[in-house]
Amino acid sequence: MTFEELGGAATHAARSGVAQFTSPDEASCLEDARYLISFLPQNNTERPLFAAPTDPIDREDAELDTLIPDNPNKPYDMHDVIRRVIDDREFLEVHERWAQNIVTGFARLGGHVVGVVGNQPQQLAGVLDIDASNKAARFVRTCDAFNIPLITFVDVPAFLPGGRRRSGGGIIRHGAKLLYAYARRPCRS
Repeated sequence: MTFEELGGAATHAARSGVAQFTSPDEASCLEDARYLISFLPQNNTERPLFAAPTDPIDREDAELDTLIPDNPNKPYDMHDVIRRVIDDREFLEVHERWAQNIVTGFARLGGHVVGVVGNQPQQLAGVLDIDASNKAARFVRTCDAFNIPLITFVDVPAFLPGGRRRSGGGIIRHGAKLLYAYARRPCRS
């Protein structure tokens, strides 16, 4: 085994879910950190900064009508849906390499920062397993901590039942974390 396989950034980004981002070098890491910070307010009592979009606010995208297949068994890429809805097609995915059956990240809509959560039909048909439930619940709680509204794209067949790892690992308990994270979101004006 290599040092990276034993616990490097790539391993923690893809397998354990400990690392939310990875960068190839220090300069890229600093650039990525600046980009992430552009979505967050200075503290939890402030709102994220507004950034005027360059695309028309009243734009329409006819491809959204055909992007999702009529056949529910045919997968599509949730990233395509997200990028067609958000401002300037700019999306900062969080935990991109872990629990890929759900997509989480930051974007802007009408210039306002939003958190985005969406099931990914291209991975495990978008089902919610333990890792996906934990990933999404953590992201929803992060958005709550920074007063960031959520956009949720739902195309999920169910929680993934059965098997020793899932049932014995507590899919019901972990799935409930995601439901609770949504249910406790405060109403804000």
